[in-house]
Amino acid sequence: MREATGSASPESTAPESASPEVAAPGSTAADSTATGSAAPEPSVPEATVPDSPAGERRRDAGATRRRLLDAARDLFAERGYEGATVREIAERAGANQALLFRYFGSKQGLLAEVVAQGGLEQLRATPPEELFETALRSMLTSSASGAADRSLEVYLRSIGRGDEATGTLRELGEQYQSALAALSGAKDGALRADLAMAWLLGIGLMRTVVAREPLASADPDTVCRMVVDTLDHLWSTPDSEAP
Repeated sequence: MREATGSASPESTAPESASPEVAAPGSTAADSTATGSAAPEPSVPEATVPDSPAGERRRDAGATRRRLLDAARDLFAERGYEGATVREIAERAGANQALLFRYFGSKQGLLAEVVAQGGLEQLRATPPEELFETALRSMLTSSASGAADRSLEVYLRSIGRGDEATGTLRELGEQYQSALAALSGAKDGALRADLAMAWLLGIGLMRTVVAREPLASADPDTVCRMVVDTLDHLWSTPDSEAP
């Protein structure tokens, strides 16, 4: 499948017409050259075209789009939204910058999709009572490139550092807060949710940004057990505080 019609893709390294070296059936390359016209390109089903990195990129828009998302997710998590450039994202994905703008419209549009496919998707798929531990474990284990969800790392390194990214990231934070607030029957459930988020992001800051020991190399299971056991007290509501 080609990613663009009417002209060669920005990633294409060859013109649309066949090379003179490709001879028509029943003739030789030399015969074709002698007639002064290039032989037509043989009709080959797309699935049987020999593999090549350039050909794959040209024919598979879905794969290129996925590579751009993966590259953006990792660079946003490592450097923050402002620190990751469009050029670097495209280079890491092995794609042309023009394709990034074609698929996502802008760097901000790319961020919105990274967040939607990471944090927001996790919010929809995770029961509220499991959300904190799932998010914590993600913060503890997702610092390596290739992890499926690094949206909280992106949030941690980007929020408040660029107006362009703030709206998208604020929505992620608000939805986490809303889901966590529902875990407590207390009147101050929103405050408790904010305290939980502050602890979660603080752990992420100390482990992935500051890299402070012993937290930076602590076993994720050990950290999760200690934090979640303590956090249970935050969700419990004394009868006197029940609405």
